Amino acid sequence: MRNGRLIVQILSTVAIVALSVLLAGCRQAGSGGEAGGLRGTITVSGAWALYPMMVRWGEEFKALHPGVEFDISAGGAGKGMADALAGAVDIGMVSRDVHEDEIKQGAFWVTVVSDAVVPTINAHNPHLALIQRRGLDRAAFEAIWTGKARTWGEVLGDESIKDEIHAFTRSDACGAAETWAAYLGGYRQEDLQGIAVYGDPGVAEAVSKDPLGIGFNNLNFAYDANTRQPVAGLAIAPIDVNGNGSLEAEENFYANKGTLMAAIADGRYPSPPARGLHLVTKGKPTGLTLTFIRWVLTDGQAFAEETGYVPLTQAQAQAELQKLE
Repeated sequence: MRNGRLIVQILSTVAIVALSVLLAGCRQAGSGGEAGGLRGTITVSGAWALYPMMVRWGEEFKALHPGVEFDISAGGAGKGMADALAGAVDIGMVSRDVHEDEIKQGAFWVTVVSDAVVPTINAHNPHLALIQRRGLDRAAFEAIWTGKARTWGEVLGDESIKDEIHAFTRSDACGAAETWAAYLGGYRQEDLQGIAVYGDPGVAEAVSKDPLGIGFNNLNFAYDANTRQPVAGLAIAPIDVNGNGSLEAEENFYANKGTLMAAIADGRYPSPPARGLHLVTKGKPTGLTLTFIRWVLTDGQAFAEETGYVPLTQAQAQAELQKLE
């Protein structure tokens, strides 16, 4: 009898273990098979430039994997890099080149989409028609943000125009300012003069309230997400790329977000201020973070254009995927 009870106990234990394994497998499979059973939270911080895209990617990825949560915050590329290197977040959003000292600290990155920084002016600037007809060349923008030009007349070549230029820059360490400074002639963010304002929305708001204001914004904060027209109160200060004092047809692509995105994609808009946007991790990503980044570089690219970003080409995406191997 004692042996019989022992056999019964062993068989019961085996059955319980088998049932537990089966249930665990069911939980792992979830509603969408093995991939649909992903669980965990992905924390992200950094560049305002990537924030709208990351929010969209988070929504779409969660729709596929309900067990995955996202904690996404903007605060500038500098914060994203610092947070990633400190292990405070899983992913940092960075909208500038990754510096050598950051690479030495373990920064690993992949480029996920492209966009651009664009110069923005007040929609009621008294010289708007002239600015939009002629554009401003790189030297004019450099003069504005280095303090060499103080009046709109100086950059428009008309001494009778005495209106002051009110230049705005960023107070937070950010990729937009770093990229704009590089375009002006190899400067750094700290070289830019002007009224320092926090964040992309802050610059857009400041310029929209000042008829003599000029600033720079990431593409998705210069154009309205719904209308794809410049944000209310803002106009784009077109870049006279060839510097001949006239905005020619091939340089005039600012009417809406779509026409500017096409110019970024085919290289008509200069780079910088066009640039790639990156996701940064401390060392190569693993686990859930790796799975998400792989999805961003594959299926996630389908959401880039409609969210206001230039997707990677197939060759570019493949090159970034190879970095993860």
